[in-house]
Amino acid sequence: MRTQKLIILFIYAAFFVSVSICTAGKEVCPGRYCGRMPGEDTCGACPRGYAPDQSSECLRCNSSPTFYDWLYLGFMGLVSLVLHWAFIDILSRPKKRVLLLHLSATIETVLAGLLTLFLSDPKGTLDIRSCPVNHFSDWYTMLFNPTPDYYNTIYCTQEIVYPLYTMVMIYYVFSLVFMMLLRPIVAYKLTGCQGSRSIYAALYFLPILILVHSVLAGVIYYAFPYIIVVVSVITSACHLATEENQKMKELVKQNVTNIRNLTILLGHWLLHAYGIIAITQLLQPTFHAPLIALVPFPTIFYIFTVRFTDPSLVYPFKTCNLQNV
Repeated sequence: MRTQKLIILFIYAAFFVSVSICTAGKEVCPGRYCGRMPGEDTCGACPRGYAPDQSSECLRCNSSPTFYDWLYLGFMGLVSLVLHWAFIDILSRPKKRVLLLHLSATIETVLAGLLTLFLSDPKGTLDIRSCPVNHFSDWYTMLFNPTPDYYNTIYCTQEIVYPLYTMVMIYYVFSLVFMMLLRPIVAYKLTGCQGSRSIYAALYFLPILILVHSVLAGVIYYAFPYIIVVVSVITSACHLATEENQKMKELVKQNVTNIRNLTILLGHWLLHAYGIIAITQLLQPTFHAPLIALVPFPTIFYIFTVRFTDPSLVYPFKTCNLQNV
């Protein structure tokens, strides 16, 4: 028995010695995100689509986006689409032909999303090769460039969250391009010169979205489910508050018989459900799926408590009850 134990210990010792010899001269790179390609000794940023492992070796990312990652990408696409619809509704005269502008915005968004997916690696497919997101700092590698000697900085800025960061920017650029190609034709040829103001609005908010994403991408990635839920509740209340007649029966009638109001209400409910799914990720379907039934609750709560509230406090642009106060 002793001889066998000595042999096993000798084998383990020989193994660890061989590993130490093979890895001799290759120290771990300084900094959280610095790495080196196999066969190289210089530390720096890994190529796009690669990420350093614990031994600072740059490895090709072969993971697929998680369910939460897809929800994040969907949210970033929905933001631009909802803004298009909102500005078209606000800045265009209410006519049936305005629906063509809404349809155009939808087609532009879908085309931009599909083209972005087709150009992502692997190209020509709707699948994405991605690196997993592990930490909040993965979105801000530029803040973690090490300075080992307190003088020379090793620049290791890279897209650790590949391709979630650049993919969204590419999508917004394609969305802007398709809008400039399609929307003017629809606005001036099919809708009687309506829609030009919504085009100008998009020329403002799309670059703003790119700027916001470039600075706050990490914050949005972790906070977007809660942003959806909170904003959908607030905007739903504002929409209901714009109705002239704030009686319970009239609110129900106006939001059921009027197609525009019903569409807006259902859109809010879908966004609210999207936020709930993003928060829970349906990890426990038997428990989390029934939570979607709570989606209409804010609307029902507003309608049943409207007699105890003053809508002008929620939507101050209409003054009715407080004029003589």
